[in-house]
Amino acid sequence: MSEVDEQIDALQGRFEAAGGSAGQLTAEMAKLRENMVFAQREVGRLSSSFSADLKGAFDDVVFDGRRLSDTLRDVALSMAEAVYNTAMRPIQDTIGSAIAGGINGLIGGVLSGGTGAQVQAFARGGVVNGPTWFPMRQGIGVMGEAGAEAILPLSRGSDGRLGVRSESAGRPVQVTVNVTTPDVEGFQRSRSQIALQMNRALGLAARNR
Repeated sequence: MSEVDEQIDALQGRFEAAGGSAGQLTAEMAKLRENMVFAQREVGRLSSSFSADLKGAFDDVVFDGRRLSDTLRDVALSMAEAVYNTAMRPIQDTIGSAIAGGINGLIGGVLSGGTGAQVQAFARGGVVNGPTWFPMRQGIGVMGEAGAEAILPLSRGSDGRLGVRSESAGRPVQVTVNVTTPDVEGFQRSRSQIALQMNRALGLAARNR
């Protein structure tokens, strides 16, 4: 621990020379101690791993009759792998945390439409004014990429057909027909033709409902 004390003293001297605050010094000292504790813990793990490897190697030589050269080669490979795994563990933890944070941010942006807003319901319909992401069963969709788009809820009519409900459905429709003739006799002569055209128009409207 003498090296740790020397590092702490050197760090304290630099902070005092630069006029550092006591809070900053305390934080740096705590961080340094935390790193040293982590290093000591990893050294302990390596020591335990080396001891187990050596014991297993000598057991193979004594009880199984393996050649000492083969056993020592396996021990060296096992020790090198243990050192490599210990050195890579902080890097793996850092990369894993960064990837997890990025994925969480992406999911949050997708579910909120990329704007950070709260979830908005469209059960009664609505309008999307710009590109908006939304989750789908087989991926992610986007709406409003070419301009404003309307969301229209569907409803089933009395005939069982599914479609957009019109507010005027079921209301009586009034049709006004203006007929201009030079005299009463002309109107009398054209009544049958007018009635036939009205029947055709009503039939066409009924088929298009």
